[in-house]
Amino acid sequence: MTVKKAKRNQDNYKPTTIAWRFYVVLGLICLVYTGLVARAAYIQVIEPGSLIAKGDNRIHRNMLNDTHRGAIVDRNGIELAISVPVQTIYADPKIVIEQNGLDMNRRWKALAQVLNKDVDKLKSRIGTNPKRRFVYLARQVSPSMAGYVRELKIPGIYLRKESKRFYPAGEISAHLVGFTNVDDKGIEGLERLYNDRLTGEAGKKKYIKDAKGRKIEILENLDATDPQNVVLSIDQRIQALAYRELKSAVKSFKATSGSVVVVDVKTGEILAMVNGPSYNPNNRKGTATHRFRNRAITDIFEPGSTMKPLTVLTALEFGSAEADTVINTSPGSMRIGGRRVSDPRNYGKLTLTEILKKSSNMGTTKLALDVPKDFLLGKFFEMGFSEDTGTGLVGESSGMLSDRSRWSKFELATLSWGYGLAITPLQLVRFYSAIGNGGMKMPLTVLKDPSFNEGEQVLDAINTKAVLEMLEKVVTEGGGKKAKVEGYRVAGKTGTAIKAAAGGGYGNDYVGLFAGVAPVSDPRLAIVVVINEPGGDLYHGGEVAAPVFSRIMAGSLQYLNIAPDDETQISRWSKTFSDKQKGANDA
Repeated sequence: MTVKKAKRNQDNYKPTTIAWRFYVVLGLICLVYTGLVARAAYIQVIEPGSLIAKGDNRIHRNMLNDTHRGAIVDRNGIELAISVPVQTIYADPKIVIEQNGLDMNRRWKALAQVLNKDVDKLKSRIGTNPKRRFVYLARQVSPSMAGYVRELKIPGIYLRKESKRFYPAGEISAHLVGFTNVDDKGIEGLERLYNDRLTGEAGKKKYIKDAKGRKIEILENLDATDPQNVVLSIDQRIQALAYRELKSAVKSFKATSGSVVVVDVKTGEILAMVNGPSYNPNNRKGTATHRFRNRAITDIFEPGSTMKPLTVLTALEFGSAEADTVINTSPGSMRIGGRRVSDPRNYGKLTLTEILKKSSNMGTTKLALDVPKDFLLGKFFEMGFSEDTGTGLVGESSGMLSDRSRWSKFELATLSWGYGLAITPLQLVRFYSAIGNGGMKMPLTVLKDPSFNEGEQVLDAINTKAVLEMLEKVVTEGGGKKAKVEGYRVAGKTGTAIKAAAGGGYGNDYVGLFAGVAPVSDPRLAIVVVINEPGGDLYHGGEVAAPVFSRIMAGSLQYLNIAPDDETQISRWSKTFSDKQKGANDA
């Protein structure tokens, strides 16, 4: 009986923990399943792009077709800036570290030696981070150096093709052309101004590759936009001549600097623009930054007596004087508002031509004060002495000419002989171009065959012709005799300006200038020469700037095959030739 009871109790026993364990496991399974569904929904519906991008990164590749920078050439096709192929050395730190490239000490010493760098510093650039994939070791190395590095076969050290800018003209055209940085981007001069035109746009090819790196499908193929060459108005023959003469003058007269600008008066094309001292754009290491400044467009100065022709023109334009008007400058000095205006001596009665020949301050003062103030100032503004010249060159100054309503008589007097305003050499040459072009003020350009509109008529053609003939007398009989050019009629004006001191007033430094045009019978060229702070005993414009003008003008007229127009010289040459021919026949 006892045994039977025990068996019955065992059959009736039911475990109590099976139910809650089952539900816990079932809940965990449901939770995991729900999480997977939620994650799948998030990836597929809310943010599917992430996995697509990761997949594309494994099979999609982009290949760039680089383009070389365009060339800068002069009007005759002479290259002033070109791109040459070079190599850049770079490292993939991940590969270097994984393949123990840093342990190849002998090869690293050889690499450091050829790159002229410290081996420890070179290795430190690789670092210890295995996730880094790119670091430059040397930019723009020569092909021979690149070949040596290739033969070292250091794991993770590679070469890539680049281009380097080279300037065949060197320091002659440095200030105008400018230069690029190591990434071939223009940062000075015309390289910067026309950077977009010179750069072009690289081509791009997008394709799908398989596991072995083979192309299996091209998705996109964009052709490269070729860069354009920039053709300048500069004539490199004249540019080289102007730089050689300026450099010699700056050295001879111990000047701090100088500038020369040569312009075609009929088109406004700049044929030469040079500064001294210059620099070598192919090796700028150690060059002071102020040497990069294009002084012909950035530096301003009071033009002194080179402005006196404008005062004479203003009187002619207003009608207060005629070409044969005589001005009494006696007794050679006078006071205006308590300030003194004077000439070196009493010149007495002077014609307008004699006022320019003798550079009479008294004469121009009386002419200026006989003209209404607004008319006088208006002519100075019309000449563009408060605006740029239209070149678009980076850093060009618009000069300084006050447009205030109140001017004292003494200030107007000083304005008549070139003080009270400050202009650039480029602005001055445009004014003389207008005189040579019959009163037409042309916008200046550094590009060949300008396509802009015609110039603005700012002066009467008859009056400019009269002043041109007066300025010819300055060269043949006045202070500009050293500006003569054999065989050609030359018109011009000297200028000697005392430089303003930093603390106010005027100091002891001078600027010597000469501005002129030739040939007078049919003006073609206008040239301005500025010699800044000559250090010797000679400092007048007729002494330091006029001879430079003469040599540059003579060479430029010959380069351009412009026929002589000095009839007396032509007659003398003809007689000499006839005599030689007669002697040869008699022999």
